[in-house]
Amino acid sequence: MRTAVSDNWHQLLKDPSGSRAEDRRKLLGKTMVIDKGLGLNSFSDFIGVAGPYVDMIKLAFGTSVLYDSELLRQKLQLASAMDIVTLPGGTLLEAAIKQDVVGSFLDSVAAYGFTGIEISDGTIELDRVRRTSLIKDCVSRGFVVTTEYGKKAAGSVIDPEELAFTAHCDWEAGADLVTVEARESGINVGLFDEEGRCKEAVLESVLEKVDPVGKLMWEAPLKSQQVDLLHQFGPTVHLGNVAPADALALEAMRRGLRSDTFHFGRNIAVIDYMI
Repeated sequence: MRTAVSDNWHQLLKDPSGSRAEDRRKLLGKTMVIDKGLGLNSFSDFIGVAGPYVDMIKLAFGTSVLYDSELLRQKLQLASAMDIVTLPGGTLLEAAIKQDVVGSFLDSVAAYGFTGIEISDGTIELDRVRRTSLIKDCVSRGFVVTTEYGKKAAGSVIDPEELAFTAHCDWEAGADLVTVEARESGINVGLFDEEGRCKEAVLESVLEKVDPVGKLMWEAPLKSQQVDLLHQFGPTVHLGNVAPADALALEAMRRGLRSDTFHFGRNIAVIDYMI
């Protein structure tokens, strides 16, 4: 179970925004951390410090298969003890699709103790029928399913209408969240330009086309991107591909405990985008 946050601090200091309950299952803004290869000691330290404020941990791309089996199980157990959903990277599922070993992949994911699956087609082509079938299969196996929209190639763009269609179909098939691709760099992919800045016109178009927008997760590895999306949506926005070292700082921003979001403090009008 998650450890309780200390009660020694006044509640208005712990959470000036008044929007961040300790119960992460209340559909508040989720934080997904990307782990590109932390050792057990570093991972344990990260969980001990930031675990109460993290909802998902993704072991990046295909790194899961490179771990010593016991080390992998230990990391997943540490996360599970904090009720954190763990996912292998979507690229690993894409590799399983390419090698035609999806069934074996899903069996191994379950055996090691992962609790979630990311379904993506960032480097392969995945038709709608197969995508829907994969989502339903993973849901039936008891996994928390997130999907991903967008390609990983530099310069790839968001088609708001295509995103809206994809998201609707994915949610209907049983996906919890649809993630908008930005890779781990956040540069020149999807919502962000060559300098990592948010494309405001694209974001506005997505807001017009996608409903409910509160079931989108935005990959935003850079602090400036996190700030922009927090300003747009408020503390309840779902943010992904956050570096482990930045997870606690992000929670501080969600609560109005950094200068970037200090206006989130008392009397903020919090917008709830969740259904």
